[in-house]
Amino acid sequence: MKNSEATEKLRAIRDELLAFTTSPLYSYRTKNHYLPVVGEGSHEASIMFIGEAPGRNEAQTGRPFCGMAGKILDELLAHINLDRKSVYITNIVKDRPPENRDPTPEEIVVYGPFLDRQIEIIKPKVIATLGRFSMQYIMEHLDLSLHIEPISIAHGKLYTANVSYGKVEVVPLYHPASAVYSRALLPIHKKDIEILKQFI
Repeated sequence: MKNSEATEKLRAIRDELLAFTTSPLYSYRTKNHYLPVVGEGSHEASIMFIGEAPGRNEAQTGRPFCGMAGKILDELLAHINLDRKSVYITNIVKDRPPENRDPTPEEIVVYGPFLDRQIEIIKPKVIATLGRFSMQYIMEHLDLSLHIEPISIAHGKLYTANVSYGKVEVVPLYHPASAVYSRALLPIHKKDIEILKQFI
């Protein structure tokens, strides 16, 4: 897919999300003057990072991972000399849940199809999931359900899936927010993300 065509299709997703009045999070978004967080980065990225749902900073700016967790993610990308502009970063749920709570199964169901379309448009060779909700969704969506383990076991491993456009590698990673709350976890994050070096 040409970059211009990908851009047009991703813009259509953004417009749909702006008008997504049937979302269970729409009224919370409008009440707080938040924005949907569609995603950002290269539309030809070979590596796609998928988190769970936006936080306050993200909902205020419309940009994914721009708060404290985003600073950790930037640190991890720098650790393997991976330019943030060369990857694509998004979440399953595109609106902020109240009080920064975990996304509900219903929210994941209604927002999941937008993510599915983003994957089909960008066609990444590698999907790095950030956190257990993202890992669960992607592995189920890509027919890897039989390989699902607790994230405490799966983190930093490589799983291969066959998708419509070929083969994709799935790498479950801990959510960067965990290192915000405990910097002692940062070395684990850095070791895990090193598995992506082979795809740069």
